[in-house]
Amino acid sequence: MTETIFSKIIRREVPADIVYEDDHCLAFRDINPQAPSHILIIPKDTLQSIQEAKEEHTLLLGHLVMVAKKVAEKEKLAKSGFRLIINTGADGGQTVDHLHIHVLGGRKLQWPPG
Repeated sequence: MTETIFSKIIRREVPADIVYEDDHCLAFRDINPQAPSHILIIPKDTLQSIQEAKEEHTLLLGHLVMVAKKVAEKEKLAKSGFRLIINTGADGGQTVDHLHIHVLGGRKLQWPPG
């Protein structure tokens, strides 16, 4: 896997506004937020995209979703609602080749998203 900005954030070579961290993942505020609350959750073990996930990643993927729930609660988004997004590939809008979940909230989100 190639080096990404997310790898550098994990190693603390690039600053980030970290809102959650554990042994498996890191969550931080997006530098180009698309909603009042826009957090990215990334696994510390590099996984390029959901397309690269294998059966052995099942626990990690479930953990990332549960962390997204915790982050949404911490951001006080649980009552009004929030959106989780995983972009995959160029046509799916993925711009960093490191799996990440977007947690968006703090305003009414439109559907379809784009």
